[in-house]
Amino acid sequence: MAMNRRKAIIYMMIAACLWSIGGLFIKLADWNPMAIAGARSGIGALVMLIYLKKPMIHLKDKPTVLGACAYASLLVLFVSANKLTTSANAILLQFTAPIWVAIFSGWFLKEKVRKSEWITIAAVMLGMILFFIGDLQLKHTLGNIVALFSGVAMASMIIFLKLQKEGSPVDVTLLGNMIVFIVCLPFFFMSVPSKETLFALLILGVFQLGIPYIFYTKAIPFVSPIEAALIPILEPLLNPVWVLFVTGEVPGYYALVGGITVMVAMVSRGVYQARKSG
Repeated sequence: MAMNRRKAIIYMMIAACLWSIGGLFIKLADWNPMAIAGARSGIGALVMLIYLKKPMIHLKDKPTVLGACAYASLLVLFVSANKLTTSANAILLQFTAPIWVAIFSGWFLKEKVRKSEWITIAAVMLGMILFFIGDLQLKHTLGNIVALFSGVAMASMIIFLKLQKEGSPVDVTLLGNMIVFIVCLPFFFMSVPSKETLFALLILGVFQLGIPYIFYTKAIPFVSPIEAALIPILEPLLNPVWVLFVTGEVPGYYALVGGITVMVAMVSRGVYQARKSG
């Protein structure tokens, strides 16, 4: 079946759902965070190699190399931010990515961001603030700055994937995972992981990184840069759902209001786009 915009959006939603299991399994992995990031990327790279069979990484194509560096930076910065600030701050500041994509699109892609897209971004950011308002903290300045840069890295990755002229977008994330694996390799030797940690790393590498990024990168040529940044916001919204199923912990009032706000904004934009194109 040929890829189209509707199928691409479904692929991105599948990717976001799979990404959302990360919170649970990262907690199960009792190991150095950088080692977790490296092992997860190493396993994810193997999954992508199996999928691609014969990858053709075009190192002379600047968007490919820069996209891989942005992707690698995203993974390392987000792990670092989680160590230096609260998880809520890290997630919220990472998902400022749609704002950066909107800014970068005009500079690098020569694409004008529509008024409806700015309204959606504003509504989504409001919903995200409500979602995490109970856990947000103004301290941990360094961690917050690192988290903000992870949002810039995410936006940069999306822009470079859209600019890629040679090869497959999957090649970009394959190269990025290889970079993270090599950078984080020294942290592997600081301690020996338990069996539970190894199981968690396997799940993270295969189902939380490898497979979802195959879905995401296959879909990205068929959606707008703003959509590529907004759809992944489903990931943090789904995290409390898995926690509810596993631990019975019910999200708070503001989290529910924030989640509903984000979902309404996303669905409204989808309906608007469908009517406009139809």
